[in-house]
Amino acid sequence: MGEIRRLFKNIDFLAPFMDENIIKDGYILTNGPKIEKIGKDPEGLEADETIDLSGYLVVPGFVNTHHHLFQTLTRNVPQVASSKLFDWLVFLYEKWKHIDYEGAYISAVIGLYEMMLSGVTTTTDMLYLYPYNRNELFDAEIEAAKKVGIRFHPTRGSMSLSKKDGGLPPDSVVQDEDEILIQSEEAIRKYHDPSKYSMLRVALAPCSPFSVTGELMIKTKELAEKYNVLLHTHLAETKDEEDYCLERFGMRPVDYMEELGWLNSRVWFAHLVWLTDGDIEKLAKTDSGMAHCPNSNMRLGSGIAPVYKMKNKMRIGIAVDGSASNDTGNMLHEIRNALLLQRVKYGADALTPYEVLKMATIGGARVLRMDDYIGTIEEGKAADFIGFKLDRLEFAGGLSDPVSTLVMCDAKRVDLSVINGEIRVWEGDILDEELPRLIEMQNNYSARILKD
Repeated sequence: MGEIRRLFKNIDFLAPFMDENIIKDGYILTNGPKIEKIGKDPEGLEADETIDLSGYLVVPGFVNTHHHLFQTLTRNVPQVASSKLFDWLVFLYEKWKHIDYEGAYISAVIGLYEMMLSGVTTTTDMLYLYPYNRNELFDAEIEAAKKVGIRFHPTRGSMSLSKKDGGLPPDSVVQDEDEILIQSEEAIRKYHDPSKYSMLRVALAPCSPFSVTGELMIKTKELAEKYNVLLHTHLAETKDEEDYCLERFGMRPVDYMEELGWLNSRVWFAHLVWLTDGDIEKLAKTDSGMAHCPNSNMRLGSGIAPVYKMKNKMRIGIAVDGSASNDTGNMLHEIRNALLLQRVKYGADALTPYEVLKMATIGGARVLRMDDYIGTIEEGKAADFIGFKLDRLEFAGGLSDPVSTLVMCDAKRVDLSVINGEIRVWEGDILDEELPRLIEMQNNYSARILKD
């Protein structure tokens, strides 16, 4: 049996590059996982299935560049509702240490579906928590991604410094550094698919400067170079982190990364809030990437990342961050707040709707080094795109620029999601009959670990 060809026709507005170049009354012809043709007149094209998208805006799928899926189990925890990052972590580590395979799997399914409804077609994840050496948690989230059907670029994270070593987490959630390196290599060998159109790639991600040793950072970098995979970590998220680095290493976070050889083109950093102009120049010169997490930075009171100063110098993607420091996994909220937060600090012209939408699509693809096949709607690229019906109440009166309405108005969720050529969301619904049962499982599991 050959691959299914689907014709998505009568698209009111098709924005292939998330800019002003819009095709009116357009179509997309997919052939299996790839886009075969786009244009205005589908006359004479043959397809196995035809989908009428009259009244729709269709754009490239969003690329989420930073997450902690297991944290969907601990959203809106009242004990840390007003805590800063370090206090928030210390409390939640004691809850997260109870997570097993079931918890990792169900939290990933829920988190991935939530993002999918807000337009995400590709996501990464940083799983740095392996309670009592439960390495199978990484396998669990990969199985979850396969079930959901999302394009996945997880990172095998790590923590090695517990409280007794001057870190924050308890002994129960950190690992020996030899074990970390063995399991990191195993994850790459078992799962990493570097081929074009891959649905599953693996990166390596020591959690942060205050949760691993410099030696592990260096050895992880060497392992990434050996297998040609990407590197990821948190950096310069809070003022407390900056103070920690100055006290422990005698230098600020970006300078510490430079000393370890972690400023290079295979690296992307989450947050990058507390930066000097000199830091920005170092990051730009080394082609280091960024996952910008505005909601999390606001939620924890961490600060405002200087994206306005960085936007024309660096690879920048948007990210929802973990659901315990954001309490949602809604990419549409993230995109809008990324724009508004820059305007609060730098003025009304600091960031445009088109700039932030590009960060959420081709920008994220560049951060994950996947821009050769995702991030835009082009012939020969992967069939990853999303659609919004424009006859909604929240869009009424805002259609003079249908693309920017996704940012400036209240785009609540997608009506269509196509990933790798397969329809995953249709008419606003996730096409999975198990979803109610999965939500119930998540709530039961969450209540259990929060009670412990």
